[in-house]
Amino acid sequence: MTGETSAALASPVWPWVVLVLGLVAAALIFRQRSSIAALWRSHQETREADGERSRDGGAAKSDRDRITSGLDLDALEVSDIMVHRTAMRALNAGDPPEEIVKAVLESPYTRMPLWAGSVDNIVGVVHAKDLLRALAEPGVEPRNLDITRVAQKPWFVPDTTTLKEQLAAFLRRQEHFATVVDEYGEVQGVVTLQDILKEIVGDISDETAVDMQGVRQEADGSLVVDGGVSIRDLNRAFTWNLPDEEATTIAGLVIHESKSIPEERQAFTFYGKRFIVMKRVKNRITKLRIRPVEPGPAGT
Repeated sequence: MTGETSAALASPVWPWVVLVLGLVAAALIFRQRSSIAALWRSHQETREADGERSRDGGAAKSDRDRITSGLDLDALEVSDIMVHRTAMRALNAGDPPEEIVKAVLESPYTRMPLWAGSVDNIVGVVHAKDLLRALAEPGVEPRNLDITRVAQKPWFVPDTTTLKEQLAAFLRRQEHFATVVDEYGEVQGVVTLQDILKEIVGDISDETAVDMQGVRQEADGSLVVDGGVSIRDLNRAFTWNLPDEEATTIAGLVIHESKSIPEERQAFTFYGKRFIVMKRVKNRITKLRIRPVEPGPAGT
């Protein structure tokens, strides 16, 4: 075959080659543009999602700031909100095991301190779930239960610890319960994570219901209150404004204001309330009746 013949046969092929190459190039360009567009859409969606997360996070932070801005946790100590030793429910390690089991199951609390010899010697903390797990083991019955093996190790904190420090400690240790002691190591009471959260967000309960341990509302509008009930809890529950600088319990307030250890049936009026001593055990006021009166100067 001559060169002229080859050229003649080849010449019609080049337009097709050019066309195919053009189509391939166009496809590559379209594909590249599509990929870029997809990447851009993905980038935009990511930015929008990040923006929503940022806004949501900002809103959540704003909510947290609003919750905590009204309360300076550095200004309060655990002694201000703890359950005083005279009001705390504790277990005696020397009691028969079946009595301890019954006390735990009948208690409204999940955790209870365990003492041996005296309340100042806290040897553990009994968690109701740990107790139930122990009783579920083969061969274990309430009468032969070793409560000291069920109890968790106690955690002691100074009564001067601020709520901010204690809240951080609770979260860091993943604990919910601590025993409060003074500078001499004597037990003053107990504090829980829930106690601190209640100070921040308030008591989450029915506003119209009186559901406080140691408080009973009478038909005449008066309250029968255990002496160990904290002043802060009463103020919060009934929108009172009783001072708690000199005393933490309602019995302590009556003793402080009367400057005496009152006898049963003695009555005092201060801060717009009438306080009647209903029961006294040794030097402790164990039960009071409180009724509202017209505001007037403090005194007996």
